[in-house]
Amino acid sequence: MQLAARFPITLISADSRQLYRGFDIGTAKPTPDEQQQVPHIGVDVIDPMQRWSAWQWAHMARVGIAEARRDNRIPVIVGGTGFYMRALTHPLAAVPDLDPSRREALLAWLEQQPAAQLRNWCQRLDPARATLGRSQWLRAIETALLTGRRLSAFHEADQTTEPVAVRYLVIDPGPALAERIVRRVHAMFEAGWTNEVRTLSETVPSTAPAWLATGYAEVFAAVRGEISDDEARAQVIIRTRQYAKRQRTWFRHQLRDAPVTNLSPDLPNALDQAIDWWRHSNEESV
Repeated sequence: MQLAARFPITLISADSRQLYRGFDIGTAKPTPDEQQQVPHIGVDVIDPMQRWSAWQWAHMARVGIAEARRDNRIPVIVGGTGFYMRALTHPLAAVPDLDPSRREALLAWLEQQPAAQLRNWCQRLDPARATLGRSQWLRAIETALLTGRRLSAFHEADQTTEPVAVRYLVIDPGPALAERIVRRVHAMFEAGWTNEVRTLSETVPSTAPAWLATGYAEVFAAVRGEISDDEARAQVIIRTRQYAKRQRTWFRHQLRDAPVTNLSPDLPNALDQAIDWWRHSNEESV
């Protein structure tokens, strides 16, 4: 937003949970005022019961990039879902539509299985995707079982989409992140996160994919009276720190050979460094 106050930017959210309508506070979704100030793409796109693949997100992002350039704006992709960003730089193929009734029945059963079991099945059905996360395991398993073909094979078969050239600005405050997470979790609760979840629980089934967003399961448990609010806060902090650790690992390994600028937001000249990155980036790529 600080860069967008200085340059003509369109923001494209690469956050797999900000896609969902109604799941606002716990996903740190940009406020309506922020969305009025700067064009946003990828926010409030789908209903909580829907699933979106990395291919679908990448297609939306490509359309957004083209629209931004048509309007003489610069597209900036923001967010922490690394697999989404990789789908732009290493294009994926579309997967045939799966039979809705068979898919729903299969997913209802798979959702009840422990993570270790899902990982084992993914290892047998589509080993190339077994190192990813739960959502990717589910997608790989359902594709293999309902099409008879590995999801990774679909991706390998279609190499017609050109990759998007990007430069990365990785914002990481280092050790200070742990305390930042504590403050943000408390701020989310004070902003009404519990009430948001209580309202959502009245209309959104507990099996909806949107509930997989970090922290929502814990707040939902507090709303149901299964744990206290203090326990929910403590568990959300732990889960968020674990997620941040996975993000750091992903960026460290996946972007090893990519053009990356690392920046701590706590530096007194952080904005100046971000502007330098911005100007250098736009000489070469998105």
